[in-house]
Amino acid sequence: MSASIQKMPSITATKIEAPPEWALIERKLIALMEKGATMMSGKYAERSGAWYWYDDLDDYYERSYNWCLLYNMGGGEHLVDLALKHWNATTRLFDDRDNNRGNCLDYTKGKSTPKRLRHSLHNEYFSLANPGNAEWHHMGEGNMAFYDLALGDPTISENARRAQRFAAMFIGEDEEAPNYDPVHKIIRSPIHSSQGPWSGADVEDAKTFLLGGHARDNPNWVPKTMGVRASLYPAVVELEPNWWENPERADEIVALFNKIVMGSDSALNLAATGLVTNAYLYTGDEKYKRWVLEYVEAWMDRIEQNDGIIPDNVGPTGKPGELRDGVWWGTLYGWNSYVGWSHIFHSIAIASECALLLTGDDRYLDLLRSQVKVLLDNSITDENGALLVPNRATPDGFVHAHVEPNKWDATSSTTLRLYELAHLYHASMSQQDYDLIARVRAGDVERDWNEEKIGASRAEWDSEYSRFQYYDGKNPNWPQKALALQYQQALDAYHKMEADDRSVAQIIADNQEPTNPVFTKVLTQVIFGSPQYMYHGGLLRATVRYFDADRMRPGLPPDVAALVDELRPDGAGVQLVNTSREETRRLIVQAGAFGEHDFTEVTFGDDGDHTTVEVKGKYFLVELPPSTSLRVDAGMRRFVNQPSYAFPWHGGDNPIPFP
Repeated sequence: MSASIQKMPSITATKIEAPPEWALIERKLIALMEKGATMMSGKYAERSGAWYWYDDLDDYYERSYNWCLLYNMGGGEHLVDLALKHWNATTRLFDDRDNNRGNCLDYTKGKSTPKRLRHSLHNEYFSLANPGNAEWHHMGEGNMAFYDLALGDPTISENARRAQRFAAMFIGEDEEAPNYDPVHKIIRSPIHSSQGPWSGADVEDAKTFLLGGHARDNPNWVPKTMGVRASLYPAVVELEPNWWENPERADEIVALFNKIVMGSDSALNLAATGLVTNAYLYTGDEKYKRWVLEYVEAWMDRIEQNDGIIPDNVGPTGKPGELRDGVWWGTLYGWNSYVGWSHIFHSIAIASECALLLTGDDRYLDLLRSQVKVLLDNSITDENGALLVPNRATPDGFVHAHVEPNKWDATSSTTLRLYELAHLYHASMSQQDYDLIARVRAGDVERDWNEEKIGASRAEWDSEYSRFQYYDGKNPNWPQKALALQYQQALDAYHKMEADDRSVAQIIADNQEPTNPVFTKVLTQVIFGSPQYMYHGGLLRATVRYFDADRMRPGLPPDVAALVDELRPDGAGVQLVNTSREETRRLIVQAGAFGEHDFTEVTFGDDGDHTTVEVKGKYFLVELPPSTSLRVDAGMRRFVNQPSYAFPWHGGDNPIPFP
């Protein structure tokens, strides 16, 4: 044990008792999933780490995106090596400097028509070879695996250099990628890359983005009305059918698309703050912090200029709706698209969290909070008493139902999801944000918020409802219910893979990847006391994080289970259980995901005999003799330290060997 660890305030458990059900399930779940990752890697990839199937770049990265996160929860050391192997193999496969499978291979996925594999990386980051992937919904998904590599080991020199190189593409330092205009504080296009912004759409691109579907790849494509992914309104109010058959009109529409849609900054670009904050966490370089705050504050100013609503587009000089005669909606995946406010809210949640993390200033949460209030201010209550918010903005304002049944817009009003609200409340722990959730809960008349649902998708938020109820004192059995459900999900995935006896040749021919057998959503909620990170490019959220003091690595020690059982503005309650009957375990508890908080003091004990130990720092040490458990009440000062990927024994600075 290092000298820095020995100097930490320490406490020791003395209570011997049978481990609770949640603790046993938690350790079984970790053990099952670390085996599942090994099986998936062995069955469905070359030894190099290259997966056997073909898919888009972001989907390749996503196959093992959370394996380093499982390691940070107490999973095996091999998870870091597997995650690194697969990330590096994907990067080699898709980078335009490599050619280990050839470029432009045709492939079929499921029942879709043939698609084409493109080398979609340049300088190891998203390129313009596949422009549809070079926007923040997809880039954010692809980045998750890279961010998590730092949780496994932040001292890997090439990853630290990559983090800085990727950030340079968005802060104006990379001449080959002139994405950022520092004068007007804009990212120059909704689609941008390691090769700069994109304004080279052709007829097929315009058809795909304006009218929906995949026109280029699908011979059975049927156009919908304009606005599926983007709109040209008001320059074009109604786009006539088959406009592409008239060469003159086709040239006009493509030119308008490249100017109006591709020539504006987009609110979705706020997710770039995650990429730049990632570089800060590696290096501590203030230039990354300055850029994040500059860009976030620019968008907060635009909200003020636009009467409190975040515009989804700003023009070349940073003015809302500048290329649309002042119309503030219509960009790619913006307010008017089929996803409505959904993708925008991902990005503004990420930006709010990053700015708060870097400064400790909670005014940045107004970026997200203000838009939640916009939806609630424009809500309606239906005949059943349900509180419904609009999904889209149109020339008629916010709409609560589609206008014509034969149009693509089937997105009617809905209850406000808890995804971003859960992040907002976890960041602020304020009464005003609790009241927003309570209002949504009161109007959510059809959902049982105590019912445990975890969803199949990586980005599902269904588990946040029952989690909120637990911390609100209304769902006491949530930890074991949620963990048991997640265990069943992992068990199903494991045994499905185990029963797969196909040959490698057949796996390649089928081109259907298995489900990632690692599920970290509920473990994040239970162990770290936080919502799962914003999936489309967000960084880890954690009330507390753990390190094995004896093995000098992140994650819970073997046999140890953790549950954050209370959250409050000035602290948290944490239960720690050693399920081993033979071994003593020692762990470090850290305040926050990146040491951004401080502990003031910790109180522990049982049977009315409590001891308080002063901490006044980021860490304290816990010793758990065999079969002991401990509940710690930890006082906290939140967002008072500069965050870093550095581990507790690094002495405050991240020791990158070759920065």
